[in-house]
Amino acid sequence: MKITITKEELLRGLQSVQNVINPRTTLPVLSNVLLVAEGDHLVLTATDLDVTVSCTVKAEVENAGKVTLPAKKIFGIVRELSTPEIELDVDEKNICSLHAGASFAKIVGLNANEFPPIPRFEEKNKVSISQERLRGMLRKTSYAVSSEESRYVLNGIFVIIKEFKLTMVATDGRRLALVEEELEETPDIQVQFIVPTKAINELNRLLGDGGTVDLQFQENQASFYLKGDNGFSILLITKLIEGNYPNYTQVIPKKCKERVPLVREELLQALRRAEIMTSDKAHSVKFCFTKNNLKITANTPDVGEARENIAINYSGDDITVSFNPLYMMDPLKVLDDDEVFLEMSDELSPGVIKVQTPFVYVIMPMRTNTPS
Repeated sequence: MKITITKEELLRGLQSVQNVINPRTTLPVLSNVLLVAEGDHLVLTATDLDVTVSCTVKAEVENAGKVTLPAKKIFGIVRELSTPEIELDVDEKNICSLHAGASFAKIVGLNANEFPPIPRFEEKNKVSISQERLRGMLRKTSYAVSSEESRYVLNGIFVIIKEFKLTMVATDGRRLALVEEELEETPDIQVQFIVPTKAINELNRLLGDGGTVDLQFQENQASFYLKGDNGFSILLITKLIEGNYPNYTQVIPKKCKERVPLVREELLQALRRAEIMTSDKAHSVKFCFTKNNLKITANTPDVGEARENIAINYSGDDITVSFNPLYMMDPLKVLDDDEVFLEMSDELSPGVIKVQTPFVYVIMPMRTNTPS
């Protein structure tokens, strides 16, 4: 294998794939990145056997071929090079000679045949959506994913593809986030599956503002093909979480007594200030709704007290309810809307945040006896 490639393209490819590599792997080839050169491009692939990421970049291929090289070593070398163009020459013993101006390095690789095979997907089971819209959906839900290993089915985002809609749900049992987007065309498939946290984190990192994503599904795997420009593309394949996701519709209140419009940024800033006066033991703030006023208080005996007053449009019954401030801030940080609506019924019922677009956030109240 012999290729010439720009430092920028090679670095872009390595940065796209190397994150999935598990530094504590016991299998040497899983510490390597697979390089496959053919035609006018180079495909770089890394995997931890659960999540696989491949990236295609432009290259001048003199001799087609493939090899696996230690990801950390080649990334470190390429990043420190000062010349814009690099030549890679791999011999039959899988030793890669790297030439870049006055710099030279020899890297010992492993046979490409030792690298785990990359799953293939049938063309038919495919849904397309813009990268920007998918990234927005992940941002609005991924913070609510559970990190408790004992509840493994909640350690990912529940994806539902049905008719014209793509729905994503995440919950940790204390709050739930749901977002929907309409698809431009009716998909051939109607499925539901759970995408694990590691794949979600990678997608959050890789998705851009332009281009599209082709989402495919088969048995216990899903793939996300990110199409960019100038021949650049990324393919992420992930194993799915097996198990039945709980019936999330039961958690969403069908009816709430009060619906309060709030200025998102104003509420977020008030919560940020109040949260400072909470502690790990008493991590709650009180929301006191009275006529045209919302008082947010945090009172922690060994820390101090904070009080915030916000003028609101409210004429319902007086309601005092406590919430975890971090849980309340999470959706406010990622929503783009200037105005949000908080729906509630009483101090023991869940609070619901909604906006004008198909988004729902349910947060359970906290039982507290702290004074206001």
